[in-house]
Amino acid sequence: MAVAELYTQYNRVWIPDADEVWKSAEIAKDYKVGDKVLHLLLEDGSEQDYSVDPETLPPLRNPDILVGENDLTALSYLHEPAVLHNLKIRFAESKLIYTYSGIILVAMNPYKELPIYGNAIIHAYSGQNMGDMDPHIFAVAEEAYKQMARNNKNQSIIVSGESGAGKTVSARYAMRYFATVSKSSSNAHVEDKVLASNPITEAVGNAKTTRNDNSSRFGKYTEISFDKRNQIIGANMRTYLLEKSRVVFQSENERNYHIFYQLCASALQPEFKHLKLVSAEEFNYTKMGGNTIIEGVNDRADMIETQKTFTLLGLKEDFQMDVFRILAAILHLGNVQITAMSNERSSVSEDDRHLNIFCELLNVDSSRVAQWLCNRKIITTSETVIKPMTRLQSLNARDALAKKIYSHLFDFIVERINRALQFSGKKHTFIGVLDIYGFETFEVNSFEQFCINYANEKLQQQFNLHVFKLEQEEYMKEGIPWTLIDFYDNQPVIDLIEAKMGILELLDEECLLPHGTDENLLQKLYNNFVNKNVLFEKPRMSNTSFIIQHFADKVEYKCEGFLEKNRDTVYEVLVEILRTSKFPLCASFFQENPGPPPPFNSSITVKSAKQVVKPNNKNFRTTVGNKFRSSLYLLMETLNATTPHYVRCIKPNDEKLPFEFDSKRIVQQLRACGVLETIRISAQSYPSRWTYIEFYSRYGVLMTQQELAFSDKKEVCKVVLHRLIQDSNQYQFGKTKIFFRAGQVAYLEKLRLDKLRQGCIIIQKHIRGWLQRKKFLRQRKAAVTIQQYFRGQQTVRKAISATALKEAWAAIILQKHCRGYLVRNLYQLIRVATITIQAYTRGFLARKKYQKMLKEHKAIILQKYARAWLARRRFQNIRRFVLNIQLSYRVQRLQKKLEDQNKENHGLVEKLTSLATTHASDMEKIQKLESELEKLAFQKRTCEEKGKKHKEVMEEKLANLQTYNKELEMQKEKIEKKLQEKTEEMKDKMEDLTKQLFDDVQKEERQRILLEKSFELKEQDYDKQIHSLKGEIKTLKEEKLQLQHQMEEEQIISNGLKGEVAQLTKQTKMISEFQKEIELLQTQKIDAEKHVQSQKREMREKMSEITKQLLESYDIEDVRSRLSVEDLEHLNEDGELWFAYEGLKKATRVLESHFQSQKENYEKEIEALNFKVEHLSQEINHLQKLFREENDINDSIRHEVTRLTSENMMIPDFKQQISELEKQKQDLEIRLTEQTEKMKGKIEELSSQLHRNMEEEGIQRRTMEVQNEIHIKEKEKLIGTIREVQDANDHLKKKFETESEVKSSFKQEASRLNMENRDLEEELDMKDRMIKKLQDQIKTLTKTIEKANEVHSSLETKEYVGMVEYKKEDEAKLVQNLILDLKPRGVVVNMIPGLPAHILFMCVRYADSLNDASMLKSFMNITINGIKQVIKEHYEDFEMLSFWLSNTCHFLNCLKQYSGEESIDRFLVMWPYGYIINLFL
Repeated sequence: MAVAELYTQYNRVWIPDADEVWKSAEIAKDYKVGDKVLHLLLEDGSEQDYSVDPETLPPLRNPDILVGENDLTALSYLHEPAVLHNLKIRFAESKLIYTYSGIILVAMNPYKELPIYGNAIIHAYSGQNMGDMDPHIFAVAEEAYKQMARNNKNQSIIVSGESGAGKTVSARYAMRYFATVSKSSSNAHVEDKVLASNPITEAVGNAKTTRNDNSSRFGKYTEISFDKRNQIIGANMRTYLLEKSRVVFQSENERNYHIFYQLCASALQPEFKHLKLVSAEEFNYTKMGGNTIIEGVNDRADMIETQKTFTLLGLKEDFQMDVFRILAAILHLGNVQITAMSNERSSVSEDDRHLNIFCELLNVDSSRVAQWLCNRKIITTSETVIKPMTRLQSLNARDALAKKIYSHLFDFIVERINRALQFSGKKHTFIGVLDIYGFETFEVNSFEQFCINYANEKLQQQFNLHVFKLEQEEYMKEGIPWTLIDFYDNQPVIDLIEAKMGILELLDEECLLPHGTDENLLQKLYNNFVNKNVLFEKPRMSNTSFIIQHFADKVEYKCEGFLEKNRDTVYEVLVEILRTSKFPLCASFFQENPGPPPPFNSSITVKSAKQVVKPNNKNFRTTVGNKFRSSLYLLMETLNATTPHYVRCIKPNDEKLPFEFDSKRIVQQLRACGVLETIRISAQSYPSRWTYIEFYSRYGVLMTQQELAFSDKKEVCKVVLHRLIQDSNQYQFGKTKIFFRAGQVAYLEKLRLDKLRQGCIIIQKHIRGWLQRKKFLRQRKAAVTIQQYFRGQQTVRKAISATALKEAWAAIILQKHCRGYLVRNLYQLIRVATITIQAYTRGFLARKKYQKMLKEHKAIILQKYARAWLARRRFQNIRRFVLNIQLSYRVQRLQKKLEDQNKENHGLVEKLTSLATTHASDMEKIQKLESELEKLAFQKRTCEEKGKKHKEVMEEKLANLQTYNKELEMQKEKIEKKLQEKTEEMKDKMEDLTKQLFDDVQKEERQRILLEKSFELKEQDYDKQIHSLKGEIKTLKEEKLQLQHQMEEEQIISNGLKGEVAQLTKQTKMISEFQKEIELLQTQKIDAEKHVQSQKREMREKMSEITKQLLESYDIEDVRSRLSVEDLEHLNEDGELWFAYEGLKKATRVLESHFQSQKENYEKEIEALNFKVEHLSQEINHLQKLFREENDINDSIRHEVTRLTSENMMIPDFKQQISELEKQKQDLEIRLTEQTEKMKGKIEELSSQLHRNMEEEGIQRRTMEVQNEIHIKEKEKLIGTIREVQDANDHLKKKFETESEVKSSFKQEASRLNMENRDLEEELDMKDRMIKKLQDQIKTLTKTIEKANEVHSSLETKEYVGMVEYKKEDEAKLVQNLILDLKPRGVVVNMIPGLPAHILFMCVRYADSLNDASMLKSFMNITINGIKQVIKEHYEDFEMLSFWLSNTCHFLNCLKQYSGEESIDRFLVMWPYGYIINLFL
């Protein structure tokens, strides 16, 4: 049909409006071809004659059914006003911010926090198709994630829009969705690190602008890498075109990057004191915008969050402080004052505070920086010229340096983030999230806007090609002929910018010239493109700008600053100064050959749709434009190699008001972001697409009865469309859908509305007629009734008189009495007949009921006796059969256990014999050690004699000193008494002894202060010697105190030596006793082994006799022959066979546990004996080492006595060493006691501890030897000999103490073996009693067992394991047969009632025997689901519910009994009885 036919009365159209862009109007009169005016009725009620042209009619409005559609491409009329109106309905009225436009998600910024991004929403969208739920950023992310997982193909999400549209937030939510749905099971927390990169990049790359408080001033492409399990393993980030000019300049009401304000807000914190920061209002680089605070933003809290995210990424505080140090240096650089000396010169004071702080933070020379900020070095072929700069040039040089430093810092932070997000595994696939600036046009557009719009041209081209490709794939899928669609191709604009001799190449060429200027560049552009390229224009009113016709709009670019921004150069001398900085991070920024950046997407080899010319000149690569073009080329390669998904963010208004819809701003953005282009491409082909079912259900009212009679709905749709739309070019039939041209769905809607309107008119006609007829009949009936009563009254008044009334009343009275008489007679007759019939009937029924009750009573009595007899008979048969089975099974198990035990006993006997041989060899070693002990005792006596001689010499020399310190001797006697008492209590109260010793030493030091004056000179000499030997001691309190302390120690040591020598003599006598005890232990060990072997022999003989008796007397075939078929059937009733099986299983478990405990006891005995032997061998080796060491010590004493000197100054050190040795001795005693209690695994620790102690003592001896070599006085010789003797005695004392402890451990071990032997005897007695009981039971059952020979033969041939073997594929069949198709009545009558539970349990046992957790889990899950399904299907069937309730409880009991472990209680928490009952109720 013609388009003009749609412009009929009541249809609505869109007409342009200055305020709302488009406004709606209703057609008041049908339009005819040739009319110049269209009569319209506006929404405010006014009429308007709208001038039209047949070729440019106003766009039609969509039907109300399509208003508020989720997808804009589903609209029948696809044009700008329809899209704008649909977005307005969804955003302003329905408060919905997301709308689809084909493959694009249009996201409107609500400027308000919405509760639609929680984890519950994420899980709701997870696993859903894109069209199943409302439009959402999570739906796009889920579609990308699903396609990646299904197709193993990389994906990209392209988020674009102008500043303030919500790009950063949308990209952040998409990354959060991936981190939530693909969370890994490892502990690396990669998802948290990926999300943590956002706050850091926002802090260093986002700033407040007039349009947005958190505007991204750079482009970012984040690759999120996944492994084969589709879990996040890492990420990588690539950035584009950071707005460096913002570092040094901000417009009004704008701010610098957030990180500067966060740093200034934290200036008073202790960790930032060294940065010497102040508030942001005092720095030039942060106060240019006028307002340094954002409402609702806490910069200090954001700084803490930034530091936390740095730490989460593994960037430690050192790295953070380096970053903050450079940022602070940039702020101070901006405050450096540059003064003009003349028109051509400027200078910076070297005393400038901010300059000095800048140089201090970066570790550079302040004088050089001050010089080269105001001067410039020009190098020619013949000479080097230093040229001063004006103040403006110096300010530009300062700002260029600040921008360069910040640019390097930004790249460095991004690189470190990428390094923190690196992964070691292999990347399988990735999803890229591109957060990039949208098309921008301002009043003044510079080089940054040029690059941004160039990037958007490339992205728009890629988008157009992708949309065109999707349309083509859709048509090919549905089998519709493909025709070329004319769509806007922006390749000419791209060629204008990047092709050979394009704008970028001319810009780079001009940058290479030494005297290149912006004016020369502009002139070249005019010469090459004006009147030669329709997309390039020269402004009429300006000679410093040029205009480019982009796909979205015309943009005028101001050429000023293009060359400087493209060069991005800093004077080489300043770079050289920073390169030589002692601050490593700053120096690394300006290295000539920095390391190559980490590879990014090295695996991508796909080329872009159209080859981009890449220059070969190396100089070109240094420009910003060339770098941006190269990075954009790599980005397009990446996007072309992935499946893209598009998110277009729209800013609804400039005032940042929530849910305010500004039509002008939105239309401008829709044109710029490509949404309308998508609509236009869709509109040129077949934009409306309906499935056959949807068309049939929607337009069934337009079908005739003959058409509805067809069974094939697809054919019906074709016939209807051929009838309704004559032009077959307006639609196409696909395989599953019908494709319509633009406006055809609206035409069908018009036909449908017309048909419905006609039907409504007919229905209204009939209903109104029926209502009027009903009203008429009701009125006529009322009139007739009124006439009837009126006419009756008239006739009565005419006919009735007094005589007639009397006669009438008399006749009525006569009739009354006559009729009453007749009725009474009839009633009496019927009553008599009824009573007679009732009497006979009731008597008959009572007699019949009595006979029936009598018969039932007799039958019940007979049934009672019969059932009791049958129950007793069945019980006796079952009991006999169960006892027979139990006995046979137990005998078999006992026989097997006896055989296993015999094998183990043989092995144990062999081990014991080997241990006996090793023990004999150990005894020979002990005898050798005794002989060595005797030699050592002889050497000890000689040492004692020498000690006595030295003691006499010492007493003679000390007699002179005793006259001067009488008071000191009294104190010594007290201390000796205390020491003697403490040595007796040393084992129990060693800690208290050490504390008291230190207290006594302090008291002695205080008392010795009285004698300090007489020995000052001597003590000063001694202090100097001690200070030279021990460098660790810094100061000595008083020299005289040390002398008195040493004298006191001499007396203590001499007294201690006396007591220890006496103890050593006693301990040497105890060696022989210790040897005797060892021999006794050996004899006890041999006796215990013989006793155990004899008990084992008796046990084997008794068990063999029992098995013989059982095998001879037990005839299972006879038992089976006696059991009839009925008895065997009775065994299966009510689950009694199962309970018998359970009892048998429990009995076998008891036997197994009993034999297991026996086996463990034997193993423990063998381990204990092995342990004893090892312990004895280790103790012998230890004694040998001790004897050797003592011999060495005695030899060293003899050789070193001549060289030893006075040790008065070293006695306190010796006392500390003695106290340390005593502490070590106490530790050894505690460890030895613990070892004897545990008796497992501690011998090696003891030996290692002893070796360590010996090594420490050897070290201490070496230190004493060095100290003794320095002192050469005779008085200290005697003290040295006493110390050596004391050390030797200490070793001997420790040795004998360890021997006594080993002796006590042997005694304890012997007592333990005796106890274990007694326990074994008691267990053997218990076994004998059990065997006697079994023999008695066998004798009582011999008569009944003779008939079970046949059963025995069958049981012996087959072993029942109580399992059902099945495969994982058979689980559905088992559940179908055992649960879903099973009838309770048939199970109760013909089988065991608990049969399903038993079979399920046997399946569980089989899965458990295979140790297959997945098989067991799947079987349990399918069983639970089957039972739930049965309950839901038969929730009203009490018999079915009770049947499965009992079977479920029985199944749980079987699991619990089979487990025998406490862990089953935790496992069965998922099926508690309360839950089962609630499930069934």
